Amino acid sequence: MVLTMVFDKLRKSRRDKIANDYIVALDIGTEYVKALIAKLDGENLQIVGVGRSHQQISDMYAGAIADISGVVRNCEDALSEAEDQAGLQAKRVVIGIAGELVKGVTNTIRYRRPQPDRPLDTAEMEFIIEKVQERAQSKAQKQIALETGNADVEIKLVNSALVSIHIDGYKVSNPIGFQGHDVAVQIYTAFAPMVHIGALERVADELSLELLAVAAEPFAVSRSVLGTDANSNFTAILADVGGGTTDIAVVNDGGVEGTKMFGIGGRSFTRTIASEMNISYEEAEKLKVNIDNSKIKPTVADNVNAAIDKTLEVWMSGVELALSEFDSADHLPNRILLCGGGASLTKLVEALKTQDWHKDLPFTKKPTVHHIHPSEVIGITDSTSLVTDHTFITAMGLLRVGYDTIIGSSNSDTIKEKLNRILRI
Repeated sequence: MVLTMVFDKLRKSRRDKIANDYIVALDIGTEYVKALIAKLDGENLQIVGVGRSHQQISDMYAGAIADISGVVRNCEDALSEAEDQAGLQAKRVVIGIAGELVKGVTNTIRYRRPQPDRPLDTAEMEFIIEKVQERAQSKAQKQIALETGNADVEIKLVNSALVSIHIDGYKVSNPIGFQGHDVAVQIYTAFAPMVHIGALERVADELSLELLAVAAEPFAVSRSVLGTDANSNFTAILADVGGGTTDIAVVNDGGVEGTKMFGIGGRSFTRTIASEMNISYEEAEKLKVNIDNSKIKPTVADNVNAAIDKTLEVWMSGVELALSEFDSADHLPNRILLCGGGASLTKLVEALKTQDWHKDLPFTKKPTVHHIHPSEVIGITDSTSLVTDHTFITAMGLLRVGYDTIIGSSNSDTIKEKLNRILRI
């Protein structure tokens, strides 16, 4: 109650400037909360406010919220900074969700139509999609129950997106009106435990924000580079290296093949440095972020690099294991795009580029590796000149998910967008 009253006072001066054509993206990361305010401008989004606030070690655990009140305070700080810059308060928000218990998979269901001569209509497609989602939820429920040891864990769908539709083996972009026996539908779905989603809903409530959507963060990253093109042939592996987790999405011909997350991120490197060198976490973090600085004594730099290498070996094994689980793919994309604060570690990028970790995976050639730059994010521009590097990509992707949610009610959708709207309901 006291917390809410304090926030109300902070927002009082901006309350008469609430704008409905603006949305907020809250990237609640393990290390930082990032807030972006963007104006809806036709098919584009224009960023008009940017804020960032550092999280305490106890606020997050493995990418999930551990202290709601602490995270709310940090979100308020980041929001206030963004709102002051924008000169207004947006009330609709999209929040990202991460962590090892967020399960994103692409499922295919083959449906044999009882009346193959009757043209497919939207009602029948809705029925087929419902069956795919039921199958996906059952699989996610079993997997999360196994990992948590709790058979009664409650989960909820957070994101769905259409990947592809085949009718009698023939790929179609618009299935409506086609005849045929067999319909194969591929749909990406992401599920998360209700306890995590409930924490995010509480954060939005404490901030007096209307929660537009909760998005699995690797899905949001994929949305950032796919944009609005329903026929995109974009193909890549996307890796968001955060403070607590690494989130991987495989995108093939514009469709999300699936997402995987594992609990090693930037903080794992810092903890190893602190342990190996017997120094505080704060001192270890300073050494890690400045390791490329020539002012660090050579002997200290050697110790830091040795500690980084220890965790890096485990992290690389995590990447290899995560990608090996995409067993339905004939081959993996030959391009790896990085984002997130943890991807700022030079040795991590170099290891992906130079080591032979990829040789036992289904790559057709050695993958190229580079950071995603904000300029590569489709349909989002930055009027603040503060969104300058790969650490803001996830937040930009959340803006895109917010755009998708709002535009979902448009009557001018393509069939793929209409079916994706059905998936979001």
